[in-house]
Amino acid sequence: MSATPETDFEHRYLILEPGRRLHCVQLGSGQPVLLIPGWPQTWYTWRHVMKALARQGYQAIAVDLPGTGLSDPAAEGHDTGNIAALLHRAMGQLGHQRYRLAGHDVGMWVGYALASDYPDAVSQLVLSEAVIPGLAEAPPIFVSAEQNIFIWHFLFNQLQDLPEALISGREDRYLTFMFERWAHHVDRVAVDTYIKAYSKPGGLSGGLAYYRSISQTIAQNRQRAGKRLNMPVLAIGAEHATGEVPLQTLQAHADNLRGSVIADCGHFVMEEADEAFSAQVLAFFEAN
Repeated sequence: MSATPETDFEHRYLILEPGRRLHCVQLGSGQPVLLIPGWPQTWYTWRHVMKALARQGYQAIAVDLPGTGLSDPAAEGHDTGNIAALLHRAMGQLGHQRYRLAGHDVGMWVGYALASDYPDAVSQLVLSEAVIPGLAEAPPIFVSAEQNIFIWHFLFNQLQDLPEALISGREDRYLTFMFERWAHHVDRVAVDTYIKAYSKPGGLSGGLAYYRSISQTIAQNRQRAGKRLNMPVLAIGAEHATGEVPLQTLQAHADNLRGSVIADCGHFVMEEADEAFSAQVLAFFEAN
């Protein structure tokens, strides 16, 4: 596999709201693919997949979600409806009215909202490693310690002020804890990259804003649930994380759905098993 120098990534800033920038990174040329990261990550989680897409003639466009990485917070909130609208506007500003989309974790929430709200724009949809608030049942409060490791943060991250009070200055300990328990294979360079991003002023609160907007997202998704997705959808889980849950979450909401589980892999599939993940995404794109 030939290497792609980091310098080949093109960093851009788009102005989608007055005085607020969205950071995106592009690689390759050809048909566009929007890549939406999850929490606690940035565009950097897609670096390997971007190279694979570019080699096969796609233009990969990864974003820092508003409020995270090098993107400014959204003016009108971080519910998935508003964020989806901003990202769709970003793709239009880049000259793309129709595109493929892949979203991971919180990016799966946003990707579902974007595909549902703008079905004529999204030609194919890949969603990985999450449940979608408002489509999936809320997790129970009383679970085993093994189950709790994947869900406890949903309630904690929604609290106002307390997470910042406890974590600020200790972002490395908090995020290292998450990566070491959610990942089956930990990339320390990547973890340090995310710690740096979420340690900058406002970085932690920017990521938590997506959890603090869950009630609005749930209400929106209950409305979206009445309209099924009609584009081809691929739902990907990981053997040591969500497994078949992404597929199960979408089964009642997509007409053309397929699913897979990537073996020997934790939650961060595009980093832990980038070759297997990229191969599945490319095969899906070419088959539809």
